[in-house]
Amino acid sequence: MKIYSWNVNGIRAVAKKGFHDFVKQAEADILCLQETKASPDQLGFDLTEIEPYESIFASAEKKGYSGVATYSKIKPINTQVGLGESKFDREGRTIISRYEHFTLFNIYFPNGKASPERLAYKMEYYAFLLEYLQKLLKTEQNLIICGDVNTAHQPIDLARPKENEQISGFLQEERAWIDALLKTGFIDSFRHFHPDVKDQYTWWSQRSGARARNVGWRIDYFFVSQNLLSKLKAADVHPEVLGSDHCPISLELHF
Repeated sequence: MKIYSWNVNGIRAVAKKGFHDFVKQAEADILCLQETKASPDQLGFDLTEIEPYESIFASAEKKGYSGVATYSKIKPINTQVGLGESKFDREGRTIISRYEHFTLFNIYFPNGKASPERLAYKMEYYAFLLEYLQKLLKTEQNLIICGDVNTAHQPIDLARPKENEQISGFLQEERAWIDALLKTGFIDSFRHFHPDVKDQYTWWSQRSGARARNVGWRIDYFFVSQNLLSKLKAADVHPEVLGSDHCPISLELHF
């Protein structure tokens, strides 16, 4: 079982930059996209009907903003768009897909850099999701959370930690939420396989040639509940894949 996650920074834009070639080469069983910036009615069949996948979209009320999509070769038992909280769901940030062996959360977490109000919104989303997951773990054991979390966890996860200690994305309260998630019973799958690897990032500013210099941040994750640990086979980042300011990440499991 191979799952990919990628913030595409606009699905219509990335479709012009080799997206379909990536899909063919990756051969993912499930592909989760974030920041699609489009609803299905704005897309052609080449993006809503990619064989052999079935797709589901969560779209923001605001046009050209946010949005997630999950493409799956395996038919899910059921899918849920949103968390059941309108102030978050109106931004099209969450799709939950239940399969035989696990439940998968595809999430585009809020970005807190724009203003204090957006940082507060981000922290509210974090708190709501953590409580949601804590309740869910009482009835469902096999959970996978993937997507753009918009926070680097540790200094090893960004090129310039000291310079960004007061910047949203590396604030102590944001990083503490990831600590709390791990204490709840989740594993950062990339760090499980690569605990000390440096210079592995998933997002680069589009200014000043940051990607070419690899001045980046690791802000995209696969978090996996601990009872799935024995099923994990690999977790990687794929900076060689271009087309967005993020690169894809992948997770392999064996059932």
